[in-house]
This record gives sequence, structure tokens and C-alpha cells, in this order.
Amino acid sequence: MKKVLWIASISVFLLGMGVAGAAEFKLGSIEIQARSGSACGGPAYIALEKGFFAEEGLDVTLVAGNFETQKAGLASGKFYVANGDFNFFPSIVEGLDLKIIAGLHEGCIKLIVPPDSPIKSSKDLKGKAIGVDQIGGTPFFVASLVLAEAGFDPNKDVKWKPFPLDQLSVAVNKGEIDAYAAWDPFGSLAVRDLKYRVISDIAVDPLFAGRFCCFLYASNKKIKEEPEKVEAILRAYNKAIEWIGNNPEEAAKIEIDKGYVKTTDYALLTQLLTEYKYHGTQQLHGTGQPSDPKADALYFASRLQKAGFFQGKNLDVEKWVDGVYYDVLGTTKK
Repeated sequence: MKKVLWIASISVFLLGMGVAGAAEFKLGSIEIQARSGSACGGPAYIALEKGFFAEEGLDVTLVAGNFETQKAGLASGKFYVANGDFNFFPSIVEGLDLKIIAGLHEGCIKLIVPPDSPIKSSKDLKGKAIGVDQIGGTPFFVASLVLAEAGFDPNKDVKWKPFPLDQLSVAVNKGEIDAYAAWDPFGSLAVRDLKYRVISDIAVDPLFAGRFCCFLYASNKKIKEEPEKVEAILRAYNKAIEWIGNNPEEAAKIEIDKGYVKTTDYALLTQLLTEYKYHGTQQLHGTGQPSDPKADALYFASRLQKAGFFQGKNLDVEKWVDGVYYDVLGTTKK
């Protein structure tokens, strides 16, 4: 009899735990493709580790993948949101149904050359081979805008070669590429440890500085079907952004200790997170101007158009940005 009562008690306890768990994650489970090894995935890492997703009723798993798997997941509705640069813009123009719902932070990519390179500036890159982690990824588009600003056609005047991020320096040593563009911490580590020279650092290059480089995108399918869940995700990201801005050193420790980034240098990562100027929506950019992700989206869309990435589309970029930017938290009545 005692054994039966004990089993019954355990069953009730476990059932209660299940109900509590279900209540804790009232909005269910989702995946976010954020495990890239790059420092700019910080808002997702911190939102998970500090419990901001859980506070919003979300059981979140961070997964790895590439730009193509991310686009496919967003298109199908498997993924609700994605952290990305203006590299998504051409895909949206081609029909990928996404909305820009927030700006995340400023510069996180460097275009660099080895210390003995004859390349002194972007004007020396014509005809050269440039390495990136993937064609169509953010470093690819950052380098493309640098080339366009120098007066070149990024689709014709250089050779693009993709390599894994940790193999880009090896490719330079083998003579397969002359320069490369990479996310932090990979670019910053090459500058510090291998004495690479910076051609463009988007944290300080006037072409990019003082503007959001990374935006938060949301699947329009999910905005329509589950707006409350998209709102919750954005609130969690906003909490993480503010927290990182106030605690860059602790954020760096969490990201390194949990294996999210490909470095063990706490001081370097703290410095990078500080340079990214994480801030709330009411705070200021490094330029001293109010944060405005929609204005920054228009700026970069105009630059991409000038660089030839929207050819044949007869695109009115201002009207396009008006349609793509979506104020998730401002459009739903509470």
C-alpha cells in the first residue's frame, strides 16, 4: 500500500512539474539560427543565458547553419526571426517575405590584408581575389559596398572566393586570395595576432560608422500568424541589447565561457562589444543622432542599388523600405 502511495505521489509531482514547465513557456518552443561563432550574435546568446526569452514565455534553442538554411527557414516559417545585415535586402527584393523589425548594433566586420600586402587602400583591390565566408553573406556585401565606393563594380572587378572563417588566413598564405572580409572576432584576431592591416572597419569607416549594421528580421508569415510570439521575441532581444550595453564585460564572459564565440580573449571581446554601441531604442548612436533603423535601412538599400545589386528591378528604395520596415511593438494594441 505504501509503495502504491509513493508511486502515486511521484506521478503527481512529475505531472505538476510538467504543468509548471508548460506554464513557464506559455508561447512554446522555437529555434533561432544564431550559433555562428561570431561576436555579433550577442543579443541571442544573452537573451537565452540571462533568461530573457524564458521571461517572455519562450523555450528557445539556438542552432547553427548558413545563410541559405537561414533564408529557407524564414521562408517556410520554421524560423521566426534572424539577425542579419543588409545582406538580406537583395533576397527580400527577389521575394523573400521578411520584415525589418529592429536595429541591433553597429560595426562588426573588417576587410583586411596581410602585413606585407601591396594593397594599401580599397582602390588597390581591383582585379584581386577577395575571400569571404559565403557569397551573398554580410562580409561579402560589406566588401562590395567598399568596392563600389572606390568606383568599382563589385560583380565584375574582383574575384570572390568562399572559405570557412577559420581558413581565410590560410587561404591568404597559400596565395588563393589577396584580402578577406570577416566577422568579429575573426577579423580582429587577424589584426591583433597576425598584424593584418585594415582596409575597412565598419565600426569606424565613414561609409558605415554610426549606423546599425545588424538588423533583426522577422518572417512575415509568422508576424501574420503569431504576432504575439514575434512581439515576445523582440522584447527579449531588446532586454538583451540593453543588458549588453550596460554589462559588456560580463556579456563577454558569458559568450566565451558558454562557447558561443571563437575566442578566449575576454578583453578583446569586451572591447568589441563596447564598440558595437548596444543601446536601447531611445538612446543615441555614436553619431549623437537618435537611433533609427528605418533610416539606416534606407541608407544601405540606396548604397546597394548604387552598387548594382537591384538591377532590372526599377526599385523605388524609399517606398520599398516603407513596405519592409515593420514596427512590431507599435502596431499591436495592448
